[in-house]
Amino acid sequence: MTDQTRWGIDQVQVKNKAIKYQKDLVSSAMAHVVKMDESGITDLMIQIEAEYERKYGENKTDKIVL
Repeated sequence: MTDQTRWGIDQVQVKNKAIKYQKDLVSSAMAHVVKMDESGITDLMIQIEAEYERKYGENKTDKIVL
């Protein structure tokens, strides 16, 4: 067991909680995706791609226009 009084333990715990939260979000989203039909999944993919582009900038490697 790790000594809880060591320096940096709280940062590790916060990081681990953030990672677990992200994984829980993905699991929850996948539970809903399983229930969707093809058109719903397609719409969701388009929205996810738009949000990704908004957050992380333009994808410079892919110049395809849909």
